Amino acid sequence: MKKGLTKEQMAEIKVLQEMPDEEIDYSDIPPVTDWSNAEVGRFYRPVKETVTIRLDADVLAWLKQGEKGYQTRLNKILRAVMEQQRKTAA
Repeated sequence: MKKGLTKEQMAEIKVLQEMPDEEIDYSDIPPVTDWSNAEVGRFYRPVKETVTIRLDADVLAWLKQGEKGYQTRLNKILRAVMEQQRKTAA
């Protein structure tokens, strides 16, 4: 049993999983047609991969300024550049 779920909840989930998509009532949920403002990583965390990277010392010092988490900041910067390039390519 999954942590925090009762047997009844697990049984309900199982019934819902086995339900064909055609039987699901989506009438109270508006369809999402614009995903441009979707937040990557809010509910889904992409798989991280360990890499070795060589950075200029001044760039690394700049990234390490302020709070902890320079690797997360670097990832956000690179993701922003990647997404901008994807937009211009599309």
